[in-house]
Amino acid sequence: MAKQKVNITEWMTQVIIAPVVTEKASLSGETGGIVFKIAPDATKIDVKKAVEGLYGVTVEKVNTVNIKGKTKRFRGIMGKRNDIRKAYVTLKSGDSIDLGTGI
Repeated sequence: MAKQKVNITEWMTQVIIAPVVTEKASLSGETGGIVFKIAPDATKIDVKKAVEGLYGVTVEKVNTVNIKGKTKRFRGIMGKRNDIRKAYVTLKSGDSIDLGTGI
């Protein structure tokens, strides 16, 4: 069964901000998962449609997590890191996304 051609829209590029490239994220990549930093108002369905449209893969499951920014002190001045929203995307077995290209 051939995949339909999906038009990449500006909305898709705004839902997925960037892939997360950390040691923990690379470990989930070995089991068919990938981690993305997403927009704060993005839903699981939005993330699924955006990943399938941008990368041409089949998404089985999406888990999201909100990470509150830490309060930090720098030279006596209190500050706060930005809040982050991440999506852990599980791909269909056999599908993969290569984030190493273009580096």
